[in-house]
Amino acid sequence: MIRPLLLITASFLFLSACSSKQKADLFVRNARVYTADSSFSVADAFVIKDGKFLAVGAAKTLADQYDADSTADLGGQPVYPGFYDPHSHFLGLGQVLNQADLVGAASYDEVIERLKSFHQQHPDVMWLTGRGWDQNDWPDKTFPTKEKLDAAFPNVPVALMRVDGHALLVNSKTLRLAKVTASSKLPGGEVVVKNGQPTGVLVDNAMQLIKRVIPQPTDADKVQMLQAAEKVCVSLGLTTISDAGISPDEINLIDSLHKANKLKIRDYAMVSLGEPNLNYFLKRGPFQTDRLTVRSFKLYADGALGSRGACLRRPYTDRPETGGFLLLSPGELERVTKLLHASGFQANTHCIGDSANHLMLDLYGKLLKGRNDRRWRIEHAQVVSPEDVQKFGQYSIIPSVQPTHATSDMYWAAERLGPIRVKGAYAFKDLLKQNGMIAFGSDFPVEAVNPLFGFHAAVARQDAKNFPAGGYQMENAVDRRSALLAMTRWAAYACFDDQLRGSIAVGKQADFVILDRDIMQVPNPQLRDTKVKQTWIGGERVY
Repeated sequence: MIRPLLLITASFLFLSACSSKQKADLFVRNARVYTADSSFSVADAFVIKDGKFLAVGAAKTLADQYDADSTADLGGQPVYPGFYDPHSHFLGLGQVLNQADLVGAASYDEVIERLKSFHQQHPDVMWLTGRGWDQNDWPDKTFPTKEKLDAAFPNVPVALMRVDGHALLVNSKTLRLAKVTASSKLPGGEVVVKNGQPTGVLVDNAMQLIKRVIPQPTDADKVQMLQAAEKVCVSLGLTTISDAGISPDEINLIDSLHKANKLKIRDYAMVSLGEPNLNYFLKRGPFQTDRLTVRSFKLYADGALGSRGACLRRPYTDRPETGGFLLLSPGELERVTKLLHASGFQANTHCIGDSANHLMLDLYGKLLKGRNDRRWRIEHAQVVSPEDVQKFGQYSIIPSVQPTHATSDMYWAAERLGPIRVKGAYAFKDLLKQNGMIAFGSDFPVEAVNPLFGFHAAVARQDAKNFPAGGYQMENAVDRRSALLAMTRWAAYACFDDQLRGSIAVGKQADFVILDRDIMQVPNPQLRDTKVKQTWIGGERVY
């Protein structure tokens, strides 16, 4: 009689142990989990339930505590919080995917050949559009003119965006349709003129003269663009992206796609500045859903360095007749920032040149006065005067930078700025020191979407060719821990998402990425070759 009793007792104890375990959806084990939490701890397992991290720690301990519907043994693969891109153009990426790709064209002639090939593949397009040309990569580094476009496309309107999004190249057909002449002007922009005639290049605000006549995509087009952009982003480990300047209608479209479960990637949307948009959202106020955050406005102080629209405190070294220009007057920038300060919205201002950074840091400072939790941001913070750097810390201003801008611009930045002023450019480490944090994005489609390219550029200060040997201005390289935090937890903080995600921690949304190698350990030259194995958003595998 003893043996059956012992058997029954053992079975009872086993069943009791099982029933005492907490139910879960997924148990991930045998991994190297970089949590990016406050202590930057590394675990080997975590448990997910209802789209959130339920527990993080040692696999053996978690196995004793949780009963999961499924288990994933990762065989030692590295896991990181889902990657953030706090400054990008998500809808813009979708638009570019439908245009001629001009990135990396080594000459104006190559641009023409790529356009011809694109036109052959899309013979029915009413407008020929493209993006990515950069005269700084060509043998002749002056702005192109319209004559070659006219010869190749005399009867089709052509509009080609420069790589930085701050200059357009168009042909004569487009100029006629837009009624642009040598006398056409728009404050904060330039219609480039030569021998009394427009050359076909329009810089910054002057681009609006052309954009107003280009047919705009329908909502159905935009849905297709957004879904195509999402596929690219999740394949590269991005779980939260941004739209640095979109309209209320586009924000509402994204929100509707989220609610219909037709778009899964999370979006930090910055509202485009403009009086109707201000009126709409200042009345509505900030709001946040499970996948969408809207509590900031995108302002533009100046243009880009590559097209010499960035506003400098002294003239350009390679073009001393100009110092660039502001896109809005100081008075208008002050008026808008006062409105935002009173509303609770975040101000995110595009500042490239040292004059634009100087102006906006002082305007912010007048309103913020000292340390605060408003999380106002300077987008790009590209060229900052040494005496202005400390203002980031003084007023708790977050530098939202794009590391690949440094490695793209390094070939010609010193020509624009001179050998002394260039030392205050792309100064990521100096900026990081001010608040103990920095946010890393890409500005895609200006730069490549892949966040690991930015990680590599930040730590190695080298481009895809691993140039230059030893790195570019290495005094401002950042360590790998800081680089990872800048694209996870710190980026989430810059987007008011830090209580929801940005680290692998109990209670946070289960956004994570699995890579094929450990970016915290592999040699620098291997970083750009790293591939994403899986991307998860809210406990759901999306790639």
